[in-house]
Amino acid sequence: MRKPKKERQLALREWIKENPFVTDEELSARFDVSVQTIRLDRMELSIPELRERIKHVAEKTFEDEVKSLPIDEVIGEIIDIELDEKAISIFDVKPEHVFQRNQIARGHHLFAQANSLAVAVMNEELALTVKSELQFLRPVTAGQRVVAKAQVVERNQEKNRAYVKVVSSVDQATVFIGTFEMYRMTEQSEGGNQ
Repeated sequence: MRKPKKERQLALREWIKENPFVTDEELSARFDVSVQTIRLDRMELSIPELRERIKHVAEKTFEDEVKSLPIDEVIGEIIDIELDEKAISIFDVKPEHVFQRNQIARGHHLFAQANSLAVAVMNEELALTVKSELQFLRPVTAGQRVVAKAQVVERNQEKNRAYVKVVSSVDQATVFIGTFEMYRMTEQSEGGNQ
């Protein structure tokens, strides 16, 4: 037997709180109501859709981890990070990111996603890009999602440098490769300058 609306909404709020990545379809099956009813319940309860909930959880999770820049200055959304090791971000290409005549993404957006991810993966209060080598392999168009994966490939403690390789892809096809030489402000280098 179905629960009355108020009771269902209370249970819905609790279930989403415990399972923020649950879909409307899964909620529909769980509460034995239509997907539309779930959406109306969420609207009445001011509960955002799944994508916004994921984004909120990701921002909360990584806000405390990323040291080198504020999380809102990262281009794209960080969805996974292990400082000084690897990181992943996603960037949805919108009409404002493309050339109007051909709908191809402007290169500086792909660079910005990769570069900010290379900075974010550094386990330092200050990390700056010293040099980069870039390869744009194929065009990206409006409506596509770019997945950037950063990997710290080398560290040079004596020179306060790290090298980060970023590979960006759309539907598993590589569209961009960047290698970034990063300057790391460590406690040793700060002490050595005083």
